[in-house]
Amino acid sequence: MEMRYRLKVLLLKSNWINLRWQNYRRRKGDKIGNYSMLPDFIKKYAPGKSFVDVGCMWGVNGEYAFIAEEAGATQVKGIDVFGPTPEFLEKKKERGSNVEFILGDALAPSTIRKVGECDVVFCAGVLYHLPSPYELLIALRRMCKETLILRSSTIPEVKGLKNMAVFWPMMDEKERNFWSLKNLGLLHQEGISNPFSFDAGYGNWFWGLTPSCLKSLLQLAGFEVVEMWGEAFAQTVICKAVASPFMKELPSEEEAAAEAVAISKAGIARPA
Repeated sequence: MEMRYRLKVLLLKSNWINLRWQNYRRRKGDKIGNYSMLPDFIKKYAPGKSFVDVGCMWGVNGEYAFIAEEAGATQVKGIDVFGPTPEFLEKKKERGSNVEFILGDALAPSTIRKVGECDVVFCAGVLYHLPSPYELLIALRRMCKETLILRSSTIPEVKGLKNMAVFWPMMDEKERNFWSLKNLGLLHQEGISNPFSFDAGYGNWFWGLTPSCLKSLLQLAGFEVVEMWGEAFAQTVICKAVASPFMKELPSEEEAAAEAVAISKAGIARPA
């Protein structure tokens, strides 16, 4: 299985084979996505809604927040761990924009409080940059009232094994090169193109999630996957907020004592 999977990944990193794969999947009726579809999704879901772009600066300088505002969003916010960039400030001034920039880590409760609840949450190119992607999905769920538009880098499915994932930090050069997408035009992947750097923080690539793993994480975080637009190494997902995220809440001392009695009585606690 290992050799077959390695061959599959290597073949899909070829532009020619990647295009053939896309055409094959389209003929089968699959939804094939691409990065350029993101503005269309924003224009579809943002009008008349409050909107937040989580991770709004890197490489786009708030562009998706401006698109949401132009599409008729009632209130628009953007958050990131750096910025606002000069490009963002210039665009905001030129457009007379009311987009609000929030400097903060999306995982921090203080940032979530500043954002509040928005009808539409947009997050592209962020999930795989965090060591704990599920924590980000919980944060997105806390911000989201209705719709999540999520785009993330992924890895191909492993045949016969759902919900697989690869953790990239601390890999040697040979293994990192295997996951490089340079042939598909992605010239630099921090932590893959070069060794993991503690100084790079969230700039590193941490996780390669398969589409099935991504879908399961979203469901656990309280989202229903409505549409999934696939690519060989990325997914664009439209989700509906439907439930509270799975979290273990610390019980009170009385509740904890009662739970301990019930566990002992049931005899279900065994060393693993």
